[in-house]
Amino acid sequence: MSETLDRSTKINLIREPVVRRLCEVLDRSSSRGWRKLGDIVGSDRRFKVSSDDMDECSLKVLQVEGSPSRMLLRLMGERGCTMGHLVDYLQTLGNSEALQCLKPPALQIFIQPQSVALISGHNLRLSCHAVGKSPVQYQWFKTKEEVPNGHSPDLVISPVQLKDAGFYICRVNCGDALEFSQWAQVDVLNVNMFCGQSYHSLEGRLKLVIQPQSQRLNVGENLQLECGAVGRPIPRYQWHRNGVPIPSATKRKLMILHVMQDQHGRYRCEISSSTERLWTNEVDVVIAPRISVQISGAMECSEDDVYAIGGGLGSSEFFLNSIPEQLYATDKVALLIGNLSYQNHPQLKAPMVDVYELTNLLRQLNFQVVSLLDLTESEMRNAVDEFLLLLHKGVYGLLYYAGHGYENYGNSFMVPVDAPNPYRSANCLCVQSILKLMQEKETGLNVFLLDMCRKRNIHDDSTPNIVLRVTANIVFGYATCQDAEAFELSSSGFTNGVFIKFLKKRLLDDEKITVVLDKVAEDMGQFDATKGKQALEIRSSLSERRALTDPILPGDSADLAHAHSRQWAKAHELPESMCLNFDCGAQIKLGFAAEFSNVLVIYTHIVKKPEDMSFCQAHVTDFSQDLDVDPKEMNRETPEETGIYFLSSSLPQHCLYTRVSSLQKLREELVFTVCLQGTFRSMDDDPVHWSKSINIGKPLIARLDLHRAMRRNSCLQTCLMPHSPSHSPCHSPGPEHRLHLHHGLHQAQDYSRLSPQHHYLDTFERLQGAVGGCGDSYYDNLSQPRCEDAYDSAGGLSSSPGRHSIPIEATEDIAELQTVFINSLQLQQQ
Repeated sequence: MSETLDRSTKINLIREPVVRRLCEVLDRSSSRGWRKLGDIVGSDRRFKVSSDDMDECSLKVLQVEGSPSRMLLRLMGERGCTMGHLVDYLQTLGNSEALQCLKPPALQIFIQPQSVALISGHNLRLSCHAVGKSPVQYQWFKTKEEVPNGHSPDLVISPVQLKDAGFYICRVNCGDALEFSQWAQVDVLNVNMFCGQSYHSLEGRLKLVIQPQSQRLNVGENLQLECGAVGRPIPRYQWHRNGVPIPSATKRKLMILHVMQDQHGRYRCEISSSTERLWTNEVDVVIAPRISVQISGAMECSEDDVYAIGGGLGSSEFFLNSIPEQLYATDKVALLIGNLSYQNHPQLKAPMVDVYELTNLLRQLNFQVVSLLDLTESEMRNAVDEFLLLLHKGVYGLLYYAGHGYENYGNSFMVPVDAPNPYRSANCLCVQSILKLMQEKETGLNVFLLDMCRKRNIHDDSTPNIVLRVTANIVFGYATCQDAEAFELSSSGFTNGVFIKFLKKRLLDDEKITVVLDKVAEDMGQFDATKGKQALEIRSSLSERRALTDPILPGDSADLAHAHSRQWAKAHELPESMCLNFDCGAQIKLGFAAEFSNVLVIYTHIVKKPEDMSFCQAHVTDFSQDLDVDPKEMNRETPEETGIYFLSSSLPQHCLYTRVSSLQKLREELVFTVCLQGTFRSMDDDPVHWSKSINIGKPLIARLDLHRAMRRNSCLQTCLMPHSPSHSPCHSPGPEHRLHLHHGLHQAQDYSRLSPQHHYLDTFERLQGAVGGCGDSYYDNLSQPRCEDAYDSAGGLSSSPGRHSIPIEATEDIAELQTVFINSLQLQQQ
């Protein structure tokens, strides 16, 4: 009936209200508080409370709501301290107020009612059980109203109806003593059928019974989305728009009054309980703008809605408040690749940070994003193929690459992590070949953001003959100018590369994409660390005011777009959290999170353990050798220890964390082992082990099998033509040509087309100094460039020939068309 009635009860089983009161008393007492209690316990060799333990307890005062007393009691409980021991220690301490906390109350509630969500027509049962020194009486309330006939410990409503939803509480009387239970919320869902199945138990896993539906609204109308799940305890809800949580949107029903244009996007809801989490379907919310129309003749219009042309409000011609012409995307898709762990070339750091931050920003702009780290050549080509499958007419496609790269004759090459040393262009991906394939999809906008070096590969004289169509929807944003490097900032922690450092501040601006990039160029031009070393270059043939913020309005091929969205979702499905029950009575929660499309985070948490178990820990092991899992960094107590730097604030605490990367290499379903290790006091603390084999299928990008052999229609085929890199013997810089401190001079190049407001001429004049930084300058905070190197065997800088290879489909006037199209791709004049 209470803790003091059984002196053998372990103190870690004391009920939370008692612990809280006891800790408050011990924390505030200076002479008879937790420090003196620790000294008394420390003199008892049975529980071994050391000075280091006391120091650990004292540090708790530095934490918000931290309690040294709670820490001390936890340590004592883990070492077998019982209620009898604690009472003896408190009597020795002479703290009568603390002893009073342990005395049995005259009335105690030991079973509290639990919140629940259930379907209309099922049976509702709420329970409240108490014990006292005399007979106990009960009275249930719904809010402030007594529930008729609610005089028993169990409140049963059968069948439950929508009107029964609300908050319930139970009043318990025992003589003069009176206690109220905790509040319990009852949510009743109006669902006629539950997937054609009968539904009996509320004690199992969450079950999703109401999915949100897509909406097509006009500006000013009200948006209402609804979802629902059943289970006990009652589910929690958090609505997301474009992958970002919506503040205060924590109800089953999401209501947004008088929606505006910028509130369109993809909505879904995260539904969770204390042990698991699930997601609703992601639905599109399309918000059409107000259309300007001319009204002839006599009509009734309010002054707020109209203005007159030429004759005041008495004129016979009125116009609704007009807005600028709005351009639409039929969808938005982005592929982000960050290569940093090179096998044969210098390692990079910033691509991981850059890809992560750019992913979150693009999701706020309604992009479906695939973010991948450390891809081999075949994996990069297959990833591009999957990216192309998501494109169709009118789609905005964006490709971002961060890693080693180079440029030859106007063609840019991205270097995979398995590129040999020396590498050839045949081992790399040509960006222009990807553009050609995107053009075949009739996309609405093609954006390439290349965060890599553009130095010449002097050992590669091949000239890929890639035939591009004349389209007015291409934008290239190069992190650096032709024949120059793109730099990372040297730092002991994780920082952005120079390009993303400034791009992330502008990317959400509602401006034409070339205007956004132009502002980024101006910002970069003011950065002292890269003046004379790195300057943004923009090439564009964009003729319309296309912006990354443009809304999505599905076209005639809406079914095709939906199929493409399912393909994207396929690569972003997380395994559901699960609870594992072991024979010893312990229960483990196994949870999952995604850091990137090919990086999975697994965490284990002890939900409950047997009373006589003094130590309990669950860890994961036995992963496939296909995956990149370092045993030394598995099952760590903090996310950072295992390399998880971006999700640490959103992961649950008090878990063991493991980061599983390179999921694209997974050939079979992901099977691993969860091992439970425990010690029992009755067994002299000898460790005992249990294990369970877990199969979570193919999570995230693993479903797309990027490890397979390259497809016949891959971007590699675009380059397999006469004079292509794969048909011409070539070599790339070797280790003997790595970038060293050198004061060579650039050979002359034609930069007359460069925009003056970008300060490009001035920047390139400064490049005649040391490239890559010198020890005594303010460039010390620059790390290595994202290119292997730019020096020939004599140690001098090579020059770019300044010629372009942007051929056009054959026509009678091919020479004229080439000139027009090449000029359209020159540096954008704003």
